[in-house]
Amino acid sequence: MQKYEHVFIARPDVSPAQVEAAIEEIKSLVVEKGGTVNKTEYWGLRTLAYRLNKSRKGHYGYIDMEAGNEVLDALEYRQRYAEDVMRYMTVKVDELSAEPTAVMRKGEERKRREGGREGGREGGREGGFRGDREGGREGGFRGDRDGGFRGGDGGRDGGFRGGDGGRDGGFRGDRR
Repeated sequence: MQKYEHVFIARPDVSPAQVEAAIEEIKSLVVEKGGTVNKTEYWGLRTLAYRLNKSRKGHYGYIDMEAGNEVLDALEYRQRYAEDVMRYMTVKVDELSAEPTAVMRKGEERKRREGGREGGREGGREGGFRGDREGGREGGFRGDRDGGFRGGDGGRDGGFRGGDGGRDGGFRGDRR
């Protein structure tokens, strides 16, 4: 038997439980026809690269399996005539991996990053992205008083715009 990865995209108006049920149906079909399923994953509702059937999003399902031609024919027939499936693709692979797919690892990394994040984008005493009036003493992308990309009010130490006064120059604020 050959090794395959099967991915399908379901309509966005179906529920995640319905997509999970569709994955289980495909899994039982593969086993019934003599194949084996290594792993299944539900990737969630994701934005599509382009519109499919007037939809911008779709539910993704993934199945990792070992199967023969009879299984592939039955699987293709079922996916082709399923009302909820917008697209599907089966790809032959050399090896099946027991690790989570890249899509699942990326989601886990994002959750881990967001859970440990402190602060925000407003900056503090050492600047930051905006360097608001509460700080921004050392600049930042917008800077407030001591430089940064815009220079802000006064723009004492320059920056790209320099602001009003622009004592030490800048690209636009050099008023000498």
